[in-house]
Amino acid sequence: MVGVSEDRPTPEQDPDDRPGGTGAQPRQRLRLLLAVAATLFALDLVTKIIVVARIRPGEPVSIIGDFVELALVRNPGAAFSMATGMTWLLTLIAAAVVIGVLRIGRTLRSTLWAIGLGGVLGGALGNLMDRLFRAPGPLQGHVVDFVSVGWWPVFNVADSSIVCGAILLVTLTVFGFEPDGTRYKDKDKAAPATDPAPSPSPGPGPDRDRPAGDTTPEDSAAGTAPGSSAGAATADSATADGKETAA
Repeated sequence: MVGVSEDRPTPEQDPDDRPGGTGAQPRQRLRLLLAVAATLFALDLVTKIIVVARIRPGEPVSIIGDFVELALVRNPGAAFSMATGMTWLLTLIAAAVVIGVLRIGRTLRSTLWAIGLGGVLGGALGNLMDRLFRAPGPLQGHVVDFVSVGWWPVFNVADSSIVCGAILLVTLTVFGFEPDGTRYKDKDKAAPATDPAPSPSPGPGPDRDRPAGDTTPEDSAAGTAPGSSAGAATADSATADGKETAA
């Protein structure tokens, strides 16, 4: 008999999940994540360099009247000018976010998760560079913000990347999409149905397991053996003969 390997993949198993698989899909998602992050990081860096070179603090440039302006602001706090005065802590948090995203990205199989995490990573790197290399010093650097829209706090490309990426990740989580590309409801459908409990076998009775044709005194008196149609036919024939004799 030919043995069956325990490593044989199941139909639900992705080819890259098999023992000895190439793992090409996670590498592709990681490359996508890094490409998104690099693009957003570069866009954030270039826009900040242009704004610092062309715009002076307190002299905003109007884009759409007074509603949308480019105004240079040095922000010691978090995104949208929050948590000012905790620059060093925000720097450590940004570094931790970068490390965490990179670790998660190594096992990704979902394109949308890769895009969302890429946005978070690109934004975190953009603001982290400001924390590390801008005045007043390392871990204390102020982030360059320059986009002013109505009453909304002044922000930059990195802030927008973080917020949009986080919204996408929350949306994916709410609708059941996981980083490995599966969905909660798909897993529920793939789960094997529970087998119904077997019906109890009939218990031992007085006539159970008795050999066919074996009779008891009660069966002899009745003129039939249990479970035998021939016995019933003999009894009916005897009754008919008795009636004819009496007639």
